[in-house]
Amino acid sequence: MKILENLFHSWTESSNTQLEKIPQSGSNRQYFRLSSKKQKAIGVYNDDLKENIAFTAFCKHFNDQKLNVPKLYNQDLENHIYLQEDLGDLSLYKILNKKQKKGFDEELETYYKKSIQELIKMQVHGSKEFDFSLCYPRDKFDRQSILWDLNYFKYCFLKLADIKFDEQLLEDDFNAFSNYLLKIPANHFMHRDFQSRNLMIYNDEIYIIDFQGGRKGPLQYDLVSLLFQAKANIPPNKRSEFLAYYIQEANKIDPGIIKDKNTFTQNYYAIAFVRTMQVLGAYGYRGLFEKKAHFIQSIPFAIKNLEWLISNANLTQNFSELEKVWQQILSLKKFQTMSEEQNNKLTVTINSFSYKSGIPEDLSGNGGGFVFDCRSIHNPGRYEPYKKLTGRDQPVIDFLLTESNINAFIDPLFTVVDSAVQNYIERKFSNIMISFGCTGGQHRSVYSADKLANHLQSKFDVNINLNHIEQEKKNWKN
Repeated sequence: MKILENLFHSWTESSNTQLEKIPQSGSNRQYFRLSSKKQKAIGVYNDDLKENIAFTAFCKHFNDQKLNVPKLYNQDLENHIYLQEDLGDLSLYKILNKKQKKGFDEELETYYKKSIQELIKMQVHGSKEFDFSLCYPRDKFDRQSILWDLNYFKYCFLKLADIKFDEQLLEDDFNAFSNYLLKIPANHFMHRDFQSRNLMIYNDEIYIIDFQGGRKGPLQYDLVSLLFQAKANIPPNKRSEFLAYYIQEANKIDPGIIKDKNTFTQNYYAIAFVRTMQVLGAYGYRGLFEKKAHFIQSIPFAIKNLEWLISNANLTQNFSELEKVWQQILSLKKFQTMSEEQNNKLTVTINSFSYKSGIPEDLSGNGGGFVFDCRSIHNPGRYEPYKKLTGRDQPVIDFLLTESNINAFIDPLFTVVDSAVQNYIERKFSNIMISFGCTGGQHRSVYSADKLANHLQSKFDVNINLNHIEQEKKNWKN
């Protein structure tokens, strides 16, 4: 921070500086807002020297091409810092977030069309005399880039979400899918993360930021990044309209750049599959591994995009193992109720689990909730007649009601949970989790979870997400 202040002083020739740290989002870069009486700037600290070299070089080139990107004011790359223009705090994502519940209105549509126009300018004009050798970590969206994205998806989403697959067959499909994508022309600058968070609205114009990962690539990739951004949740009909608008405007700016609309569209959807997988990898790493709530909450939207692609975008080649994986993702129950499209009602997640497998994770990002230990209750699982039954079968229910203290255990919990649920509703919280554990996650915890779910459903206007974890592992259909 002191070095950034000194860099700012050398640029402004002012010694009176205010410095404010800006919250981090999806990267490890640190951002600061610096200001004096007359001037202001965004200070960036990033310990990745090659990435800094790429960004500062790209920034100068794009400014020379008169593109809407931040100006570069000053740099000290030996100390991993630079200053860039402060474009304010209003991103397209913020506007999208405010308007999302009201629908995709005319103002939002105008901003998306402006974003598409700026994208085309960056792709066409930004590619002129561009030194792609400065790109980092790759100078082109090549086989290595594609395989990195697919393996990111495998290790950071499939593994963490416990999706089953044949390792060799999946690798074969990854290679085949890479070959499929490499047939697409890749001759223009590709931002790599062209989505609403990286589009700032300044003087009512769209400005593009965070292009340090750019490289040579296909035209479709950045358009897919914008229109299939998971949490943007753009209606499919609007995506189609924007795709047509892009094709029209691209041919205006560079006549003949898109010669065959059908081939371009086919390739656009192929890239949408790989981008969706890359995004799920990122959400898995940042959300399921690093436990960042925003990324966890974005997973259902990415899955929704994948579902739409499977139903509507026909690939000209079969990828059998990959398709099996996609179908498993669509059936992931634990993400199905996490979408924010639930009328702002409180979502109560209720789990039954086995202590042998550990206490369930709170995927809402709240860090956990109530956990009740049912192991003090007389266990019907000790007796042969009940070993293959669960807490939903009548003989087990009768045993618990007559041979155990289950009601004395549950009734006081209703009072505790009711109070918390009422409080969360009044404070407009979005999630609360309650878990019941027993030895095997089969009898006592299943019964208790069901009883609480029924009780809360009858008393409160809430979303209930009921998970019987051990039974669902067995493809339980009770």
